[in-house]
Amino acid sequence: MPTDRSSSAWRVRTPADLGRAIAGARRERGLSQGELAAELGFERSYLSELESGEATIALERTLRALRRLGAEITVTLPGGYGNRQ
Repeated sequence: MPTDRSSSAWRVRTPADLGRAIAGARRERGLSQGELAAELGFERSYLSELESGEATIALERTLRALRRLGAEITVTLPGGYGNRQ
């Protein structure tokens, strides 16, 4: 769920958080998984894995390092960006 009402923002602390951010941003842009995957040159199944929070070892370690340092990542989709629908 977005963490801010004026723009869409997701706090990312885990791979599942990142997956929710990707899925939320995709939906706000009015794109299906298939459409976004095609634009990115991904298989739809890979995008589905990302959105479900499946982690790579590198991502897991990166997020763990950031948490240990007290840092956080926020994915922000500005309100004025517009919807593709």
